[in-house]
Amino acid sequence: MSDRTRTAAVDTAPPSPPSTSRHVDPGDEGYSKDLKSRHINMIAIGGAIGTGLFLGAGGRMAGAGPSLAIAYAVCGVFAFFVVRALGELVLYRPSSGAFVSYAREFMGEKGAYTAGWMYFLNWSTTAVADITAAATYAHFWAMFSDIPQWILALIALSIVLTANLISVKYFGEMEFWFAIVKVAALVVFMLIGIYLVVTQTPVDGHTPGFSTISDGGGVFPMGVLPMLIVIQGVVFAYASVELCGVAAGETEEPHKVLPKAINSIMWRVGIFYVGSVALLALLLPYTAYSDKQSPFVTVMDKIGVPGAAGIMNLVVLTAALSSLNSGLYSTGRILRSMSLAGSAPKFTGRMNKGQVPYGGILLTAGFGVMGVALNFFVPKNAFEIVLNFASIGILGTWAMIMICSLLFYRRSKEGLVERPSYKLPWAPYTQIVTLVFLACVLFLMWYGGGDGRKTVYCLPVIAAALVGGWFVVRRRVTAIAAQRTEESVPLSGKP
Repeated sequence: MSDRTRTAAVDTAPPSPPSTSRHVDPGDEGYSKDLKSRHINMIAIGGAIGTGLFLGAGGRMAGAGPSLAIAYAVCGVFAFFVVRALGELVLYRPSSGAFVSYAREFMGEKGAYTAGWMYFLNWSTTAVADITAAATYAHFWAMFSDIPQWILALIALSIVLTANLISVKYFGEMEFWFAIVKVAALVVFMLIGIYLVVTQTPVDGHTPGFSTISDGGGVFPMGVLPMLIVIQGVVFAYASVELCGVAAGETEEPHKVLPKAINSIMWRVGIFYVGSVALLALLLPYTAYSDKQSPFVTVMDKIGVPGAAGIMNLVVLTAALSSLNSGLYSTGRILRSMSLAGSAPKFTGRMNKGQVPYGGILLTAGFGVMGVALNFFVPKNAFEIVLNFASIGILGTWAMIMICSLLFYRRSKEGLVERPSYKLPWAPYTQIVTLVFLACVLFLMWYGGGDGRKTVYCLPVIAAALVGGWFVVRRRVTAIAAQRTEESVPLSGKP
């Protein structure tokens, strides 16, 4: 029996079977279903190729050396587990509220509230990182070098915000072509890199190959610890993998589209992340890279091909704008789901004529404006500061997805729900191991000191803000939940 047939059978069954999902998320209503298969597939690709690779890999390579490729591989495996777990939940019950909706079903309103605001912390800070990256990339060209970084950040935010408010169809088309550009650029870079390694063509006086790694101190030039420390930054590179789960709520046939898109993430991670970082290590010594420039631009600049560095810089600028676009899209949907449940401001539940939840998008963009201010006061440190806070949000979001997946698995064992044919492998051990990994990453953030330790010290403040916010919204949440229950009683009581 196919997923689609199984779903139809569940939907038409009488109320008594335990496999029927009785949860209805009001935040799922009102959306158009304009995202096609090609959009979801390319959104999945775009979510796996973002600012964390194009900009963040430079500083990480300088800090950990060639072992950075191992860090990307390890984080990529766990990122795949997370998105695979979310994929199983989506096929169980597609929802634009995604994991917030699942947290509401399996953990209650407090769980949904926590999941939603941790996700907002993730993307509101990621938006700052993205506009900072865009401004940094723009400074590569002489025509923009004299323009203050904060002005360029504001321009980037304004452009993406305007485009995101039109309709989901425009968002899907933008992400489709953004992903095409990113994939094409990485493929071209890797072909050039492989050619240089095979032909032993010197790059900035260095002969590419394994000698570049061995002469520079090996895979772990500074030991294993630096590689472990940078893992918290590498996690940021995978921050968008869950986006295809959110987008599934606005496609006609998620049961057909989503499994294929998610399954392809694993080999994309292997090729584009691990493969490209390994090539960076083979082409130039790790000391040639820095956090001030995209490592791909560094290589193209050293090759000396006229215009190559400028083209690659345009590509990484596209990646930053794509990530910002995705963040505004996903938080708009998540905040609307929370708003209609009472745990987010009412205005974030509003939609425009294009069926876009503009209230939530504007709230996220408002935090982006705060990022513009950060670029004004501390332009040199803006990216690293928000990177650590974004990592906290990512860890929280991934943890909530895995907890929801674990609770879903346990309910399936109790016969209360039915797992779809597309399952997270090795459950429940996969969820448990992933949660342990996320806890280890949090410890490494503290252990590494610097901005990471300061961010961990802010956890009590974040927790206090969540608790305080809950006491502000709990009456409204309880009232809306009670009303929703009353409205469903007559329906469930019918034979």
